[in-house]
Amino acid sequence: MTTALNIARSGLDALDQRMKTIANNLANVATTGFKRDRASFATLLYQDDRTPGAASGPDTQYATGLGTGTGVRVVGTERIHAQGTLLQTDNALDLAIDGAGFFAIQLPDGTQGFTRDGGFKLSANGELVTASGLRLAQPLTIPDGATQVVIAPDGTVTAQVAGEAAPVEVGQLQLTRFLNPAGLMPIGDNLYRESAGSGPPTLGVAGQAGLGQIRQGMLEGSNVSSVQELVDMIETQRAYEINSKVINAADEMSRYVVQNV
Repeated sequence: MTTALNIARSGLDALDQRMKTIANNLANVATTGFKRDRASFATLLYQDDRTPGAASGPDTQYATGLGTGTGVRVVGTERIHAQGTLLQTDNALDLAIDGAGFFAIQLPDGTQGFTRDGGFKLSANGELVTASGLRLAQPLTIPDGATQVVIAPDGTVTAQVAGEAAPVEVGQLQLTRFLNPAGLMPIGDNLYRESAGSGPPTLGVAGQAGLGQIRQGMLEGSNVSSVQELVDMIETQRAYEINSKVINAADEMSRYVVQNV
């Protein structure tokens, strides 16, 4: 038989998970391209002593049932892929995606990772790499002696090379999209992996087929709202306190029964 103690304990466990989710959101409020998480909850099974419509007499039925809920559980944490604010940096290698899509990155194990963090750097051999030194899945090399790099909204990369009158086209930076980006698996370093829930990646040209455009000299900020997270934190704290009081009250009731009955 589920007791009030067990029900309130399930509430404490669920609210603790929500608080951890809020804490992670606030910790990443300044992380480039970070997408906030939201904890989702669901009720546990009900213990029904009487179902609605059960016979209450020879010709009558109960209009309502008689049942007790057994608590709550965390269904999962949903990632909210809303657009973050685009921040001007004036760095030619800083890229932001204005709309849907991800940059595809080559991981050390040979698989691909995906990121919204477009703070790219140049490696020793002129390749575009992430801050951790990971290169793009479609390698892009800037010519030696380039004095200016221009990346168009559709991802076309051109460079002005010393001694050349016309800009040289280097290549095209393409984007990747997923049917369910919320199903991507975060692996740290602002990277995600494909999962069975996300579906397979689809490569395309920026600005086409639902993909966003690339904005040079900008970075996408986190989509975390500090004010909203603080409101959620206070609400979670109050709910946690109430569930703790339920546990204390249930414990006192049980003690009374043991001592006096």
